[in-house]
This record gives sequence, C-alpha cells and structure tokens, in this order.
Amino acid sequence: MQIGYARVSTREQSFDLQVDALHKAGCEKVLQEVVSGAKAERPVLDALLADLRPGDVLVIWKLDRLGRSLRHLVELAGTLMERGVGLRSLNDPIDTTTPQGRLAFNLFASLAEFERDLIRERTQAGLTARRLG
Repeated sequence: MQIGYARVSTREQSFDLQVDALHKAGCEKVLQEVVSGAKAERPVLDALLADLRPGDVLVIWKLDRLGRSLRHLVELAGTLMERGVGLRSLNDPIDTTTPQGRLAFNLFASLAEFERDLIRERTQAGLTARRLG
C-alpha cells in the first residue's frame, strides 16, 4: 500500500499542493501534520511509521517534508529499508523501491557520513587549538 505523508510548518500554510500530488501518485491514504521541521516530536509521523508493514511505500512530496536533517533522513530511510518499507519522494531522486533510487539514497547516506566526519575533525582541531593556545 502507498501511504502519503504531508507536513506543513504552520497553520497558515496549505496542504493542498502536497495532498493533491500524493493522491495523483496513487496514495490510498494521506496523513497530514502541522509541525515545524526542526521539532523532533511528530505524533502523526510516529504513528504512521509504527503502522507501516513490509511491502508498503511511504510517499512524500519532498524530502524536507519528512526529515529534520540529512542525518535524520538517512537514518529513517535506512530503518524503513530494513523493515521492507519503501520510501518515495515525488520531487527528489529517491525511490528506494528501485535500484536507481537505492543508489541515490546511498549517495545521500555517504554525503551525510562525510559531513559528520568533517564536523568531528573540525571539533577535534578546535579542541586541540584551545589546549595548545
């Protein structure tokens, strides 16, 4: 089953564009949530993730509607793939139900790991400079 997830940050924003696109993409059910992208607590998303079953596909309008950060997206997509659940973004080159989509996801994951390594290196260099200075 294809299940859509639409998120807006404020009540003043409209779900219309996302919901229309998700229905046109074949989603049988579309859940909507109003919450800032920076917030970790997303009760609608959490319930949706708990209900997904192997073979289901979580469909989103854009990646930024789902994850708080690249790292969060990579972790979430990895967890979904481990559970046999696909992830498809209508406006990004991500569709983990296809070989090309999994390749694109793995490239994102590699970039996220690279970013974490660079941050770790800069942090270490700053600490070392502080100790020596």
